[in-house]
Amino acid sequence: MPFTAESVIVQDPEIRDGEPIFRGTRVPFKSLLDYLEGGESLDEFLKDFPGVNREDAIAALEEANALVLARFGR
Repeated sequence: MPFTAESVIVQDPEIRDGEPIFRGTRVPFKSLLDYLEGGESLDEFLKDFPGVNREDAIAALEEANALVLARFGR
């Protein structure tokens, strides 16, 4: 399941050297993963990156989950 036109995560070689970012921002998707991996909450991430809304953060995590499950045939 590749990123689609509806995806909240996009790539643009002109923004952050093509690193996946939240649509309409310069916020890398990896920042969200880093926060969660480091034990921070979604609320803390959203507070520190006000350009990302809760719905988009959750949609990005759901899309990442779907990609992982598709890769491993689940």
